[in-house]
Amino acid sequence: MRFAVYEERRQQHVAVIGERDVLHRVPGARSINELLRSCEGLAALLDAGAAALAGPAGPHRSEVRLLPPLEPPTVRDFVTFEEHVEGMMRSLGDAPKVPEAWYDAPTFYFSSPYAVIGPYDEVPVPPGSRALDYELEVGAVIGTEGRDLTPEQARAHIIGYTVFNDWSARDLASRELQVGLGPCKAKDTATTLGPYLVTADELEPFRDKEGFLRLALTAEINGEVIGKDLLSNMSWTFEEMVAYASRGATVRPGDLLGSGTCGNGGCLAELWGRRGERTPPPLVPGDTVTLTVEGIGSVSNTVVEGVPPVAIPTARHRSRQRP
Repeated sequence: MRFAVYEERRQQHVAVIGERDVLHRVPGARSINELLRSCEGLAALLDAGAAALAGPAGPHRSEVRLLPPLEPPTVRDFVTFEEHVEGMMRSLGDAPKVPEAWYDAPTFYFSSPYAVIGPYDEVPVPPGSRALDYELEVGAVIGTEGRDLTPEQARAHIIGYTVFNDWSARDLASRELQVGLGPCKAKDTATTLGPYLVTADELEPFRDKEGFLRLALTAEINGEVIGKDLLSNMSWTFEEMVAYASRGATVRPGDLLGSGTCGNGGCLAELWGRRGERTPPPLVPGDTVTLTVEGIGSVSNTVVEGVPPVAIPTARHRSRQRP
């Protein structure tokens, strides 16, 4: 089942996608986050969706503006594709050897939920950046609260999936990471989610014997295919990622866990590392990036001019006086 959030006459609605992409409103639901909390699990969410489909048909999805399918309270973005790590090491001028620590556990960082935008919204160039990049990922959405979960337990806590574009300002990131923290402002302008929240049961037919979802991933810039990969090339399953995220911590309904960027052109920086030059070049205003995930759908965002950065002084060298 596919759930969407749309705007019509300045009002926000939650809907289920019916036949021929017609929207069926879910009565009483103001957001998917609210719906997830009230349903407390996949079975109840599917029941709510079935009731909506039995009700009156609303507008066609093309007649309204689709919003992000959820407003995640937390965004954990992992790095689970070995090929992507190799490409990024090359792009930084290092040998393509993956750090040994990467193999220990599915590492992640926390991204800003306030940067989330809709599947077709415009993306401004981050202030001060001249090296904007896309990142093709899939996001898993938590449906029920859990803590210290095993991978086997974690499957029941994943309620659905969405396409995730983790936009990145590569020039800002390269500077920030030298401090030993971050990235921060390099990934603080836009995070695309959408077009739908696809419930977990819809993707079970794609699951392989190892528990990975064998979904085709495609990245295009201005209609030209730049990258292709399979989601099953991840080195950890989403269930293992959820289990790790819940270690000594709590995951709650609406939390988003990103797969990390796929390989083979899942982002431009990886290709730059492989080719030794910036081809294709960084994104500029007018470029449209379309990311497609089999079984989930496509998001398509056009880059627009950003605003100049507000001036901030450099660090002051203090005298280090003591009280």
